[in-house]
Amino acid sequence: MKILFVCLGNICRSPAAENIMNALIERDHLSHSIQCDSAGTAGYHIGSPPDKRMSAAAQKRGIPFEGEGRQFTRRDFEQFDLILAMDKSNYKDILRLDPRSEFGDRVKMICSYCRKYRDQEVPDPYYGGEEGFEYVMDLLTDACEGLLQKLKPQL
Repeated sequence: MKILFVCLGNICRSPAAENIMNALIERDHLSHSIQCDSAGTAGYHIGSPPDKRMSAAAQKRGIPFEGEGRQFTRRDFEQFDLILAMDKSNYKDILRLDPRSEFGDRVKMICSYCRKYRDQEVPDPYYGGEEGFEYVMDLLTDACEGLLQKLKPQL
């Protein structure tokens, strides 16, 4: 199973989801079954490291945080089994690259896997304060735990 997490710039939300999911996969000894990556719908931060504030929020939780910004491409549809958008704008931007609707069934909203939170979208913390990054970590942890629970029976 190959999973791609997608946000706008690929320096905050999607690398957070990727690193959270990788920590959960490692915890449950599933790295042989699940691989994760992340991308952004825009090319603003190609080659950039993750946002330091997001990295700090992850480190507070003991989650290693690594990555390098890259842009989502049409090729990603063929390489990933599941593509998870952080918000509705990302979702629409992803589907724009699939004009014949060949891969739409692979694209979902990450919050659809939340168990504790009722949010439909992951808010972009980039222009907010530290508390926004903490909230995004909590929300994505819930979503990734829910996703992993759903995937385990299929592995």
